[in-house]
Amino acid sequence: MTHTTASRPRKATHSTARHVERSYPLAFYLPGGLIYIVLFVVPTVFSFYFAFTRWTLFESTFVGFENFVQFFSEPGLIGSLRNTIVYGVITSGSKVVLGMFLAVILSTPLIARGYLRSVTFFPVLISSVGVGLTFQVLLDPFNGVVNKAWTAVTGADGPGWLTNPDIALLSVAGIDIWKGVGLATLIYIAGIAAIPSEYFEAARVDGAGAWQQFRNIILPLSFPATSTVILLSLIGGLRSFDLIWTTTGGGPGFASDVVASVIYKQYQAGFYGLSTAGNVILFLVVTAIVYPLSRWLNSRETAL
Repeated sequence: MTHTTASRPRKATHSTARHVERSYPLAFYLPGGLIYIVLFVVPTVFSFYFAFTRWTLFESTFVGFENFVQFFSEPGLIGSLRNTIVYGVITSGSKVVLGMFLAVILSTPLIARGYLRSVTFFPVLISSVGVGLTFQVLLDPFNGVVNKAWTAVTGADGPGWLTNPDIALLSVAGIDIWKGVGLATLIYIAGIAAIPSEYFEAARVDGAGAWQQFRNIILPLSFPATSTVILLSLIGGLRSFDLIWTTTGGGPGFASDVVASVIYKQYQAGFYGLSTAGNVILFLVVTAIVYPLSRWLNSRETAL
């Protein structure tokens, strides 16, 4: 009898706890939901609508698929699409490799480790426009500090980092990597810190060296961090505009043009419906690349 009486309160308490865990007041969701609807859903719906119109601030005329046909007939579109994919792959891949490398180093007991972490993350906090304008001065082919140092060391004239069509896009990608690798490093540091220390202790007992620990422990168990870095950096690279525009303006010629800069040029020319259609196309391209990649990475993460 005593056992029965004692068990009932525990059962009721457990049931109540489950009920509390599963039920939240609607007001809890409202702030985030309203912000998401106002700042994402509504602009997205209106963008899809205005992509089929020729519009100004005061009126709009429905033109069907005319904007899309005209946008795809742009002479520099194929080149800009290729540049967008190349830029996204280079920047995201480099951030994964360098972020992992720096995170492994900064996770060891170094002197002034906190300071080094701060220095690594600092470029992330700087405005992309500020970074672009700064590097435009630093990489000036005639008076830039970089080329003056190049000449002093090699005795030859430095390359036109932002004016040579062959390397302009790669130069901007390098700037993007410098600016964004700090965030990738921070994500990897968090991923490495989440790995239980027992794995490393067992590996050291078995005589595993630094490379074996990295290959068999850090690399597979930090895959969630790798997945996050890949997705964030790839989305940012495919949508990149401000850094490219402030450094090269899409030039020289169309050498560093990406889809976002082509869209902005159409907007500058007053073709608002055409630029809106370009934004829709960019949205669909990014979704078509990122969504299946995200599903594949999630399946790999679940399988680990």
